[in-house]
Amino acid sequence: MIALLQRVTEASVTIDNVITGSIDTGLCVLVGVQPHDNNQTCQKLVDKLFGYRVFPDDQGKMNLDVMQAQAQVLLVPQFTLAADTSQGRRPGFSTAAAPDIAKQLFGDFCDRAAQKITGLQTGTFGADMKVALVNDGPVTFWLET
Repeated sequence: MIALLQRVTEASVTIDNVITGSIDTGLCVLVGVQPHDNNQTCQKLVDKLFGYRVFPDDQGKMNLDVMQAQAQVLLVPQFTLAADTSQGRRPGFSTAAAPDIAKQLFGDFCDRAAQKITGLQTGTFGADMKVALVNDGPVTFWLET
């Protein structure tokens, strides 16, 4: 699984002109699922995401994780993260999990994340989403299991 996490001052997901999820200070996380992913890789990525220290401590160093910083989380499914871009000028998607598997694992990822943090916000798998965010820093990291 892949998570592209961005530290934000605000982020939201809009579907059909309706905001369906929004956060203030926290992490906007784009989540991609690959064919080899399973419950183990899902749990590993959740643990990695919630333990990753990207928020500043009193000295301004990135020493706090999302829970220590009392920040919020917005999870957004994004199959294009798993695209094969190694050749040509058009991405291939054979390196992304099949939609039914990806939907199930994204849902599982959200369920596991909701056990770690209250107020979790999410996008909707398969929807045409508009994602807006203000990247803080900018701070962006690619996590993969």
